Amino acid sequence: MPVENCGGFFTLRKFMLIGQFTHDIDPKKRLTLPSKWRSDLGKKVVVTTGLDTSLFVYPLKEWEKIAEKLSEMSFGNADSRHFNRFLLTNAFETDVDAQGRILIPDVLKDFAHLEGKIVLAGVHSRVEVWNEEEWKRYQARTMKEADALAGKLSDLGIL
Repeated sequence: MPVENCGGFFTLRKFMLIGQFTHDIDPKKRLTLPSKWRSDLGKKVVVTTGLDTSLFVYPLKEWEKIAEKLSEMSFGNADSRHFNRFLLTNAFETDVDAQGRILIPDVLKDFAHLEGKIVLAGVHSRVEVWNEEEWKRYQARTMKEADALAGKLSDLGIL
């Protein structure tokens, strides 16, 4: 976990990946991670299928937490088995190279329709990787529903 110097005192800082960046995927299927996120992501990440035709990129430590939670799910429950397979069988551990690039395996590139411009969106402890056109469609839908979503979260006591 990153450490910050606060007036002579050192405190642990929990990272949070936020914001969005647009990059290209190169002909060798490499994607450059924003320099702002690289220290929080570390030297190894796990890339897997995400939701809404996106990919999820986790720092290795965060992925270990997710994998542990998944391992605690009952394999007797069909939904648990299906979701475990969805995330785990498509997960790839990859190194972040000296230029901050990661390799996107073909199966994931095809799943998320990654060509040309790619959007990387920081969502707390993960990065979501989107085809730019898919991202724009998703954003347009979400903007229309934001007030209703806020109302539902407020009813649950979250907002």
